[in-house]
Amino acid sequence: MSAQHHNRVPTVVKLGGSCLDDLDGAWWDDLARHGQERPLILVHGWSKPLKKLGPRYSEPSAILRDRYGNQSRWTTPEVIEDIKTVSAELAEDVLGRLERRGITAERLLGSDGLVDAGEGEKWWWREKQLVELENLVGPITGVDPAPLKNLQPRHAYLVTPLARNGAGREVNTDADRAAAAIAGATGATDLVLVTDVAHLLIDGEPVRRITAQAAAAFRDKGAKGGMRKKLRAAGEALEHGVERVVIGSAPVSHLLDARTGTVITRAQGANT
Repeated sequence: MSAQHHNRVPTVVKLGGSCLDDLDGAWWDDLARHGQERPLILVHGWSKPLKKLGPRYSEPSAILRDRYGNQSRWTTPEVIEDIKTVSAELAEDVLGRLERRGITAERLLGSDGLVDAGEGEKWWWREKQLVELENLVGPITGVDPAPLKNLQPRHAYLVTPLARNGAGREVNTDADRAAAAIAGATGATDLVLVTDVAHLLIDGEPVRRITAQAAAAFRDKGAKGGMRKKLRAAGEALEHGVERVVIGSAPVSHLLDARTGTVITRAQGANT
């Protein structure tokens, strides 16, 4: 790989909505240092900022479950607008932090031509019955990297993981899986899922390295809620050609150096 091409390969970082408040100045300093060498694509969650915006987002009824047991935030057109409101505030904060550290940055909505979504699930459990509801969510069917025109070192994109479905409607989509699909579509070698837990835990023990196959087996047997989604996203990223996925709560360079966190790779011995 030529040095020129290498410099255009982005690092994709998913910032969990619940941990954004906890990332200190040193964390952002470290990210900016990494961004001097590589283009950055940051994909953000919004669970915690949304809860601060309106009390209804803290209610359990805001979460729906489909017949397969998958959870989803109940998304109406009003929720999409609220997501954009908290995302704009969050973007101002994140872009300011990066620009003060010498990284130019721009915000991009996934629904502006970047992320396509398929038909969403129509049947959801309400009070122990499966009922048909309009829920503006959809699985990701594709990513067109064309809107990411300026992938170069010292420049970052902050992506809000909304998507557009076949009918042209804006829908909510899972941020971890959006980050995985974007990493695959842009030829990223690394996907970093920054969350509020330091490692993947299996039987209470921190896991430092795991193959995609072992991670999928654990996902189907023992993983809970948020971690289950992260492991699914990790598997999808590796299938899309990403070399490794790291999950943890530390600075990005520490996670990429495997000093902490959990590294997931395709096969035994890969990148050891």
